[in-house]
Order: sequence, then structure tokens, then C-alpha cells
Amino acid sequence: MVTSRSFAQVDVFESGPISGNPVAVVLDARGLDDDQMAAFARWTNLSETTFVLPPTDAAADYRLRIFTPGGELPFAGHPTLGSAHAWLESGGRPHADVIVQECGAGLITIRRDGDQLAFAAPPLRRSGPVDAEVLAEIRAALGLHPSDVVASNWVDNGPGWIGLMLTSGERVLEVRPDHAALGDHEVGLIGAHRGAGHDADYEVRAFAPGDGVPEDPVTGSLNAGFATWLRATEEIPARYVAAQGTAMGRAGRVFVDDDGTDIWVGGATVSTITGTVDL
Repeated sequence: MVTSRSFAQVDVFESGPISGNPVAVVLDARGLDDDQMAAFARWTNLSETTFVLPPTDAAADYRLRIFTPGGELPFAGHPTLGSAHAWLESGGRPHADVIVQECGAGLITIRRDGDQLAFAAPPLRRSGPVDAEVLAEIRAALGLHPSDVVASNWVDNGPGWIGLMLTSGERVLEVRPDHAALGDHEVGLIGAHRGAGHDADYEVRAFAPGDGVPEDPVTGSLNAGFATWLRATEEIPARYVAAQGTAMGRAGRVFVDDDGTDIWVGGATVSTITGTVDL
């Protein structure tokens, strides 16, 4: 039976109109089965589509299921913030000063900070060195020389990201990926901007062709994974701004803040489409 459900499409990590990464949010997904959710995610053809459900954990305000065109994820960053934004805008009221989202990765805390939302980065499910053969495959698919890669690491916090730090933000932007050669590898790049003329400290790109997302415009989970890895191993600031989406004509901005207890990953969220969807 087809039911009309509240729906929103939210621009996340935006720095101006339609400059971030959109997420489709179905605000009352009760009664939908896995196949229906997956089919709608394929139809929207966005990086992610989410479905808001009543929580099963009393500590949570709501439960979220997150789908790419290629399948379900236990966690993703821009869908977390976009869904929280849509839930609040539709009348959701958190139990406490923070919002608590239940998802496949457990409970995710989201805070409101002025006109921004930010989530506390979940722990990495996998970290450590990348196998040399895998790293060589990735470098070849991205047209990188060994000297272009300063460091590499698994930064898997739900999506199975492999992170590469390149020599500069400019080198990140120069990459022209061979998506077919990249295969099922989910790869993120980060490089520091140096000198004047930049409103961001780092440039980030994300590739996940195996999930139906050749390049993701702005990626909360990857930025959280990078911050978790690099804050522990490299000399990077406790607070910084990452630009993402530049190579795609977007102007996403991700704000990272390590308060000594949690690493917060946030940005601006704006509803661009609201209404209903028949599912």
C-alpha cells in the first residue's frame, strides 16, 4: 500500500545556496521494508538517502537507516546532520541539550552550535597501515606517484574508507581518478593548503564507485575518520576547516573541532526541498 510520507532534501556542509551535499530524508519510514528503502535510494541517486524511524534504544531520540544507491551503511556523516536538521525542522524535540541518533554504528551525539550542527566522530572500526599491494592499486587508479603520498591509513568508521594524505591541497585537486580501476576501494584524499588565498586549511576528496558514488561532494564520515587518524599521528590543528567538492563545482565546508574529549564534525544545513513522497 502506497503511503504519503513527510520528506525533505537537505543541503549539508553548504557555504551558500546549493553548494554542499544533498541528502534525501524520509521522515516517517514506519512500514517500509529493506527492499523499498533500497529502491528509493537508487531512485534518488544521491550519495545517501535516509529513513527516520522510532528508536529502539531509550537513550536515542530517533533511529536512522542510511542507504547509498549501492546498499546500506551503518553510519555516514552528512546524512546524520541532514537528517537531524530535517527531524528538528519537522517538530522533533530531543530529550536533552544534544540530539542522540541511533544507527547501525550505535548512538551518535549531535550538538547544535549556532546555525550549525555537528556530530561527535565515532571510533574507527578499522585503522592502521594499508596493505602495500592495495595502496599500489589505489595510487595507480588515481594517477599518483609514491612521492605524492605523505601518509596512508585505514579510517573506517562505518564506510570502509582508506585515507591518503597528499603533499598539498593543490595535488588533491589535480587528481583525475580512473573509477573502474578503483573498483570497490573507498578512498579519501586530504592535503593542506599553504599560503594566502584560501578560506580552508585542507582540501578533501572522496571516491566510492563501488557504492554507486564515483565522487562524493562532501563527506562527513571521511572527514571524521581523517580527524581521528591525523589528530593522533600528525601535527594538525585542534580546530580547522576542510573544503570539499571543489573539483565538482561545489563549495562544501566542514568544520572540525577537537575539544579534548570528542572530535566534532559540523557545518551548515539548509532544507532545499520539503513536502511529501508517496512510498
